[in-house]
Amino acid sequence: MVRKRRRRTAAYKFRVALEALEGSKTICQLSSEHEIHANLIRAWKRQLLEDGPSVFASNGERKQREQEAQEAELYEQIGRLKMELEWLKKKSCPLRSVRDGVWSM
Repeated sequence: MVRKRRRRTAAYKFRVALEALEGSKTICQLSSEHEIHANLIRAWKRQLLEDGPSVFASNGERKQREQEAQEAELYEQIGRLKMELEWLKKKSCPLRSVRDGVWSM
C-alpha cells in the first residue's frame, strides 16, 4: 500500500528538531513517536543547527533586505512604465494645430 506524501509545517519541523536537540529521547524514539524516518529528523536537526544564528539576526537586517527587494521591484516597474509611455508617444499622432475649428494633422 502506497502512502501519500505528507507535508509538514515549519513549526512542526522546528518542534521535532528541538526535541532531537534536547536529547531527552533518542532519534529512534522520536522517529517512531512521530512516524518520521530518522534521517529526516537528523536533517531537520542539522538544518536547525546551521540556520539557528540567522533566526536571531536583528530585525534591521531582515527589514533592510525586504526593503531592497521591494525597491528593486518598484524600479523595474518604473522602467516598464517609462518604456510603455515612450512607445505610446511614438505611436500616437500629435495634433498640430486647430484651423477654422477643424483639427488638422
